[in-house]
Amino acid sequence: MKNVILLLFAVFSISIAGAQTEIGGISLPNTLEYGSEELMLNGAGVREKFWMDMYVGGLYLNAKSSNAAEIMKADKPMAIKLHMVSKMITSKRMIDAVNEGFENATNGNTAPISSEIAKFKSFFDEQINQEDVFDIVYIPEDGVTVYKNGNESGNIKGLDFKRALFGIWLSDKPADKDLKKGMLGK
Repeated sequence: MKNVILLLFAVFSISIAGAQTEIGGISLPNTLEYGSEELMLNGAGVREKFWMDMYVGGLYLNAKSSNAAEIMKADKPMAIKLHMVSKMITSKRMIDAVNEGFENATNGNTAPISSEIAKFKSFFDEQINQEDVFDIVYIPEDGVTVYKNGNESGNIKGLDFKRALFGIWLSDKPADKDLKKGMLGK
């Protein structure tokens, strides 16, 4: 009986371990659920700056894809999970990075979504700590909802905003080219 219990424990442990992917020392779940939507990890990578790891990012889709343009344009459920791994990320640095990301993703044409960008940046006003986790979730009928450590920070509607937002990581001028490749599963 003792051997059966140990065997069941081992099998259960292996199945739990298989439900996650480790990137940069961080375990990302292979699937996420938001309401009735189940999304799968498409790919993940590490955002580096000056040879230092800043955060681990994972892209979640309802069907695997390596086509960045199609993902950005799609009006389908998707999410990006950002797990902070550096103490160097502050609220101000995150907001500065978001500003640069939107500029790059829109080729400098942020005016049409400027109020949405301002609202998005406000989600990072609160202090950011190492180990904080941000979930940026797009559900077509709801828009983009941002969660910090599982708590909802706010919601922004609009497909144009979603396209620019996901473009921060997936556009031709991404935040980090290696992270983009990782998110696309390459």
